[in-house]
Amino acid sequence: MTVRRVMPVIPSEAVEESRDFYGLLGFEEVMNLGWIATLASPTVPAAQVSLMTADKTAPVTPYMSVEVDDVDAVHAAVQAAGAEIVHPLQDEEWGVRRFFVRDPNGQVINVLSHR
Repeated sequence: MTVRRVMPVIPSEAVEESRDFYGLLGFEEVMNLGWIATLASPTVPAAQVSLMTADKTAPVTPYMSVEVDDVDAVHAAVQAAGAEIVHPLQDEEWGVRRFFVRDPNGQVINVLSHR
């Protein structure tokens, strides 16, 4: 398994203001689905942060996202280890396959692969 990127997910009711603030740090909006906006560095595209009002299909907002090359393999490993799956493995309409898992600190992690 290869980790492709890791990005924090910041719960936000002030997405526009947050986008402007992170713009001061050099981030530019690269995706906006209305409920989630992703900002990235124009010079280091894998340096990203997401702003989320509420997840569209899951019951909780994740703490961070981890993009991997094989989400099915990670899901199998996490299940075998007995970790709590918070949101089931599924294909999403915006082009990712993902699941949520709770880490030992209680934080919810969105694990995904792009399709």
